[in-house]
Amino acid sequence: MGCFPLSIIFVGLPGSGKSTIGRQLGRRLGLPFVDSDHVIEQRLGCSIREFFNREGEERFRDIEEGVLDDLTLRHQGVLSTGGGSVLRAINRERLKERGRVVYLRSSPEEVYRRVRHDVNRPLLQVSDPVQRLRSLYELRDPLYRETAHYVIDTGRPSVAALLNMITMQLEMAGDLPLKKQLSSDSAPSTSV
Repeated sequence: MGCFPLSIIFVGLPGSGKSTIGRQLGRRLGLPFVDSDHVIEQRLGCSIREFFNREGEERFRDIEEGVLDDLTLRHQGVLSTGGGSVLRAINRERLKERGRVVYLRSSPEEVYRRVRHDVNRPLLQVSDPVQRLRSLYELRDPLYRETAHYVIDTGRPSVAALLNMITMQLEMAGDLPLKKQLSSDSAPSTSV
């Protein structure tokens, strides 16, 4: 691509680290960070879980589609999306065209270890959440891959290691200005 994209967009299963990594990448690069699920909750005036239970998944996906369209047109920075954001073809197209998409690929077992105590994930409030995550992975992994410019296996690296991997990939592809981020110990240079 050669020029800085409007957004760096994270996709992946619920609990794959999209918000954590996205927020940290935004800080590192000095870019604003937005979590699409938080924007959706602000617009709804209630939690996604409440809305999901009351109105159902299809109505939620309608709201999500509108928010993603708006964010990918207006937000310049880092964006994390909900785990099901890739279910609609229009969302996949918009995400891929309007930013650089990073798929944080995590195994269902790895995700379960991270989110097993989180009661705010409506799709995981079932009797066998690991099997639910396996089903989600089987359905969504091809959609995440179709949408993504980059696939990063999260495995067990630290947040810092993942940030370094993502930054390096973006830099090598020309999707970040080389060494754009300032380290805390370097002073801005002045030219005469």
